[in-house]
Amino acid sequence: MTDSGPVAGKPSPIRPTAIVLTPGAGASSDHPTLVALDTALSARGIAVLRIDFPYRLAGRRAPDRPAVLVETVRSGALGFAEKLGVGLNQVALGGRSMGGRMCSIAASEGLPTAGLVLISYPLHPPGHPDRPRTAHFPAIKVPCLFVSGDRDPFGSPDELQAATRMIVGPVTHAWLTGGDHGLRRRDESLASIVVSWLIPG
Repeated sequence: MTDSGPVAGKPSPIRPTAIVLTPGAGASSDHPTLVALDTALSARGIAVLRIDFPYRLAGRRAPDRPAVLVETVRSGALGFAEKLGVGLNQVALGGRSMGGRMCSIAASEGLPTAGLVLISYPLHPPGHPDRPRTAHFPAIKVPCLFVSGDRDPFGSPDELQAATRMIVGPVTHAWLTGGDHGLRRRDESLASIVVSWLIPG
């Protein structure tokens, strides 16, 4: 069995100038997946900023309130765009699990962005499909790439595809065969998928 590339609703590549990457709840900006993405995207000329959330910088384990996390994404994107001298609509946002979710909320609340790269999106807590984290989906109007394992307990392929129909912007799904939420040892495949979506050719 092999990993799949982008499927279902593939839009034209968005070719951003830069991307802001965020970690999952239990990780830092040095997570191997984010480092692999940084390496692959930087090699193709995309500027990369990996950010940490305040609670991690303070040495705490419990995540900050969503409003604080979203503001961290917003301020990180604004500062990075200003540093590079580009508009926010040239900066993509994304990350793993909770980090990607916060990026999607920031976009739904009006933060301009070239697109969203959402890895292992936590659609619902494991075993609780009755608690979806999708209320903001109808307000997302930018291109989205969802990369998930097909055995992710935070959302099955069928659940994720059904939920993302609420998103106004074009949605692309890519599934990593046999992958769980952590997607361990899948960094090379994952980075290839993200690069092919962001950059033409």
